[in-house]
Amino acid sequence: SCIALATLLAPTVSQADVIGSAYLNNAAATNAIIGFSHGVADVTFSVPSPSNGACTGIFTGDTLCFNTGNSSVSTLQDFLTSGGATVLTGSSAALASPFNNTVFEFSGTVTVTNGQLFQAGHDDGLQLMIDGLLVINAPGPTGFTSTPATYTGPSGTFVFDLVYGECCGGPANLDIALPFTSASVPEPATLAL
Repeated sequence: SCIALATLLAPTVSQADVIGSAYLNNAAATNAIIGFSHGVADVTFSVPSPSNGACTGIFTGDTLCFNTGNSSVSTLQDFLTSGGATVLTGSSAALASPFNNTVFEFSGTVTVTNGQLFQAGHDDGLQLMIDGLLVINAPGPTGFTSTPATYTGPSGTFVFDLVYGECCGGPANLDIALPFTSASVPEPATLAL
């Protein structure tokens, strides 16, 4: 009973299931397609979950919102900070770099239902795949646009891959609601018990 009580009282650590990667000066940014030639990410970061206070307007309360406002010149650090990302790896030079021609890839798990609607705001290209099903397919350069999509696969929790390419000068915007799943991981002391 002491062990059970200690387990109940032990705090838990929330572990983000969504990891992002940024690839600077990548030719794939002009046509953001899942499966692009990766190389090594210049910066990796985690994404706030389940909601992001940076999301405003029709995306208020959503999970993933990054933007440079009206600025045509911005750094990778500015862009990541706008969405509340936590940088995991990356040099100060990479973070200070203007990020035109940059590919962003986000991966993790989402819980979705058949017929679920998605709305993505983006400038430039974007593709979203859930459980191998292409849900959003708008890979090419564009001014800010809002792309609607409907998930038509089975209901459940699945792996997703989202690729966003910022290719052709700022501003840069990415806004989407993704129903992330996130695990609660016990503290190491709890596991030892």
